[in-house]
Amino acid sequence: MNKAAIEAFFQRLSDANPEPRGELNYTNPYTLLVAVALSAQATDIGVNKATEKLFQIVATPQDMLNLGEEALIGHVRTIGLYRGKAKNIMAAARILVEKHDGIVPNDQTALEELPGVGRKTANVVRNIAFGEPTMAVDTHIFRLGNRTGMATGKTTLAVEKGLLKKIPPRFMNHAHHWLILHGRYICKARKPRCGDCIVNDLCNFKDKTPATV
Repeated sequence: MNKAAIEAFFQRLSDANPEPRGELNYTNPYTLLVAVALSAQATDIGVNKATEKLFQIVATPQDMLNLGEEALIGHVRTIGLYRGKAKNIMAAARILVEKHDGIVPNDQTALEELPGVGRKTANVVRNIAFGEPTMAVDTHIFRLGNRTGMATGKTTLAVEKGLLKKIPPRFMNHAHHWLILHGRYICKARKPRCGDCIVNDLCNFKDKTPATV
């Protein structure tokens, strides 16, 4: 995709949804961090169900430590890989209390040092909680980058770097959400809804599908 097409692509997404939001529920930067960590290989709906009561009693890393690992497991056992995730969440809470005064840092390296927090999770937290122009590349965004021709690459990091370079700065604050929502509901993996897509004339995907009835 050329510069003009990318500009038009995001302008249309912006016009259709000026203030996009992620679908994970959270109350502050810390609960956002927990929710994103739990969402790996799980659905946002499933995570929201598991954290509905949890976030009523946990708002800080110290709250999580006070809760304890076994009690946390009781809340998240419906989520895949829940034991490993619970262990990492407790370890991360301890580090946040001991090294960061219980505050989630707006720092990529510091976030990635937390157990269970990788580059994607850190990017999500920094974008949503702190308004940083980061790009967290999940399976949806990786697919869109390659399928549309906006930013091609064999790795998530390659696609991330391509998107950061090509997306106009004025769209970067919401670009992550627009792309995820577009990939989740329109540009699906197996059956993309090209005929229902408001940007289908701009992307380079050759095997476009007709509109759904």
